[in-house]
Order: sequence, then structure tokens, then C-alpha cells
Amino acid sequence: GQHVPQDYAEAAALFHRAAEQGHLGAQYNYGICCRDGTGVPQDDREAARLFRLAAEQGYAEAQYNFANFCLSGKGVPQDDAEAARYFRLAAEQGFAAAQQNLATLFVEGRGVLQDIGKAARYFRLAAEQ
Repeated sequence: GQHVPQDYAEAAALFHRAAEQGHLGAQYNYGICCRDGTGVPQDDREAARLFRLAAEQGYAEAQYNFANFCLSGKGVPQDDAEAARYFRLAAEQGFAAAQQNLATLFVEGRGVLQDIGKAARYFRLAAEQ
């Protein structure tokens, strides 16, 4: 912090309290704390739960992070189709990393039907940013 000592545990506790009250940004930020083990013990299941809550409210960064958890099976059962769905939600909001990952899924036919045309579209959108 600026002019105050950094206290990651206190920051995480404040994010947690606000997240439990439904605050979108706090859900995402506490998810980051849980994913990274910043101020709290590392917990992929809790991070996934929080990212999903924020993702369902349209938060592109949370959609992207939840999609990555689905793709890897971290904190949730591995599910390529669910990963593609959340990457697409974030990609349609202009989130370049999600556009790139969705394009890769279209190239590989993971969670979606293989479609080189759609892959090219999403690679192009990501590259234009």
C-alpha cells in the first residue's frame, strides 16, 4: 500500500467479505487471491467458484479465468466445451487472450467443432488489439 504497510491477509479478508455480499469486483479479486495463495491458502476450488460467480455476471476477466480452469481441470472437472463457452463470452467482449484461446480451440476442435474459418476470425480479432 501507499503510506500504509502492505497486508495481503487483510486485503484478502476485505475482498472475501465483499465477495460474500455479492460485489462483482471483489468476487474476481478474491478469486485471484485464492488462485495465487495471496493472503490466504491457495485454493483452486474456491477460486473457480468465485470466478464462475463473477463470470455469470458478465465479467470478462472472470470468464477468461474460469475458462482456463475448465480447460485444465483446476478446481473444476475438466470440460473443453465449458471452457469454449466461457472463452467465447469473454472473446465477444473483446478480451484478446480469450479470443486467442478460443481460436486455438477451433483449430484443435476441442470443445467445439473444428472450424478454421472461426479460428482465423478470432485470431484476427486478437491480433487487431
